[in-house]
Amino acid sequence: MSTGTTTQTSAAGPSASTAIDGVTEAIVPPVVPGAPGPLNRTKRHGPISPLRRVGIYALLVVLTAVIFVPFFWMVSSSLKQNNEVFSIPVQWIPTEFVWSNYVDIWTRIPMLTYLKNSLFLSVTITILQVLTGSFAAYGFSKMHFKARDVLFVMYIATIAVPWQAYMIPQYIMMQNAGLVNSHLAIILLQAFGAFGVFLMRQYYLTIPDELSEAARIDGLNEYAIWWRIILPLTKPALASLALLTFVSTWNDYMGPFIYLTSNDLWTVQLGLRSFVGQYDAEYALIMAGSVVSVIPIVLIFLLGQRYFIQGIATSGMKG
Repeated sequence: MSTGTTTQTSAAGPSASTAIDGVTEAIVPPVVPGAPGPLNRTKRHGPISPLRRVGIYALLVVLTAVIFVPFFWMVSSSLKQNNEVFSIPVQWIPTEFVWSNYVDIWTRIPMLTYLKNSLFLSVTITILQVLTGSFAAYGFSKMHFKARDVLFVMYIATIAVPWQAYMIPQYIMMQNAGLVNSHLAIILLQAFGAFGVFLMRQYYLTIPDELSEAARIDGLNEYAIWWRIILPLTKPALASLALLTFVSTWNDYMGPFIYLTSNDLWTVQLGLRSFVGQYDAEYALIMAGSVVSVIPIVLIFLLGQRYFIQGIATSGMKG
């Protein structure tokens, strides 16, 4: 308040102070214990009772066990003989642990080469999607140009188009460009993603525009604002997009199956397919390879789970 206002209030004396208190009580009524109001709302949303907490944890344990059943079955099957994998009833603990499956998987197929190819594609595509998605999202959220929202809606609408609808045209384009049977074809097709743009734009919208405006006044261009101001504030969203993209690329089967014909370029998903023959399949070795292929994803999630959960559970700037 200004100095004149302060002096006028002081000169008014006790009567003015009493009037102000009366107005304050009329606007914000005092809290009376037992009466409906903020106190009761606090009680309703107060600490959870121990019995209810035990029930919640018990439910979470049951749900976690249900989710881990397929993974446990995969690990158990990787330590069995082939004829024991689909035995009925299911034998969760093998009578004899066949540890040699984890040795044979490396000698029967070039597993190390497949893992390197999968890692190369996953890391490269993840980096490109994070860069292109975050940069496009900056344009759709922090820059103002004609028909911006219309273009964004049209771009996001491509998510609804099934991949099977444009799979053949894409293959013809890559074939005419001479990129079939190369990793570059998969990288170019997956370097841009509408979902990543949508995810990053929704996070960018929670960042006040005043930051960008102040940076423009200070002389920064749009590239510097995106790199030096916006990206550091969106680490949780970047981690979420990176994790989702890495897992999706690592588990991709149809893309490498269509474009990669050379065995030296195969990913781990295609490599495991080689254990399936015309009349029989070595399911124990497939399960052993699946366990090995899951390990990198688990490590990536453990390293980035803090940022991933923060990106999913929170929005806006940190206070």
